[in-house]
Amino acid sequence: MAAVFLYHVVGDLTVGKPELVEFCETETVESAIRALVTCTEGGIPVWKKQPKGVESGVAKQQRFVGIVNSMDIVAFLARESSLVDREAALRTPVSEMIVPNNSVLKLVDAGTRLIDALEMMKQGVRRLLVPRSTAWRGMSKRFSILYNGKWLKNIETSSNAGNSSNNRFSSTSSRKSWCCLSREDVIRFLIGCLGALAPLPLSSISSLCAVTPNFLSMDASSPAIRASESRNHDPSAVAVVEHLRDGDMKIIGEISACKLWKCDYLSAAWSLANLSAGEFVTGVENHSPLSISDISITSPAESNGGGSRAQRFSSRSIGFFSSQVNLSHGIGRICQARTTPLTCKTSSSLAAVMAQMLSHRATHVWVTADQDEEVLVGMVTYNDILRAVTRPPNSISASASV
Repeated sequence: MAAVFLYHVVGDLTVGKPELVEFCETETVESAIRALVTCTEGGIPVWKKQPKGVESGVAKQQRFVGIVNSMDIVAFLARESSLVDREAALRTPVSEMIVPNNSVLKLVDAGTRLIDALEMMKQGVRRLLVPRSTAWRGMSKRFSILYNGKWLKNIETSSNAGNSSNNRFSSTSSRKSWCCLSREDVIRFLIGCLGALAPLPLSSISSLCAVTPNFLSMDASSPAIRASESRNHDPSAVAVVEHLRDGDMKIIGEISACKLWKCDYLSAAWSLANLSAGEFVTGVENHSPLSISDISITSPAESNGGGSRAQRFSSRSIGFFSSQVNLSHGIGRICQARTTPLTCKTSSSLAAVMAQMLSHRATHVWVTADQDEEVLVGMVTYNDILRAVTRPPNSISASASV
């Protein structure tokens, strides 16, 4: 086991993380779209309303409802009733759209060992709720002593180095601020500690048993709406494939929450409901008969005077927003290359795949055969990486030999 997992604590990962701002389940779908477009992660934790008075951490965790991502919203807007009355659908409370799942968030103390946090995430936890307090007296001794150009000091003066890391954090009942850590935060932290993980980072993902063959796929001729079934899976992603004569699958695209993260939700929903999966991902020209000129979801910059105009939908335009465009017409400026699936080979190194995921803000990478880059053989997810870096070396070599 790498020392980095034993000597670091969860509090080390909260440095620089913004304070948690709750998104209430009574907010509308339109508000959820705005929040997703501007958030730094691909999902929004949703909470029940906070009662008045001081709240304990346990009570806060009990108020947690689940996480909303772009696939949830697009699938909701693609329903027949939502397509008929888009304005009513956008005004719908998030509580009527979200799939409740309280188990994906776990309350932990800032002094919790990193290895224990990784075990929680390997069991399905996607967010860690960490309390912040002025009583936080330091950071783990092996953490970087430089942050934002300033020297950091661990003011722990106790000589008892064998005590639990929880001793560096005193518990109080008046904590007022919270931080929410994601699996992406953990991967970002680990990629800064590659030296401590050697030789794992330079090993291939296949030798580390980090490639999972269990993934969702659908034929290109299937209705795209079938991809909405992935919203209950982790990650929420479906590979769009063409079946070859030898039984292999050729990947031509994907329909996933991370690809739909900053797209035109209204147009993507119409596309999901009316096109085949192949048309959805390859960019067949097909204009929506629905006018969205009266349904404008403007960005904060445009709400101060800028108008909005409607644009007919083309699945070719599904992509990411620039920061100053309107949700109802901004995606047409993005090139089709943005919709291609993120892939790697079975021989790719673990470090390369981690860098891919972080640079593209992706929850997964599709894995293709070394001999043919179009033949899909599996995928790598956050959990696959966490299992690879925490698996005992002897078990890795034994699995690779089998």
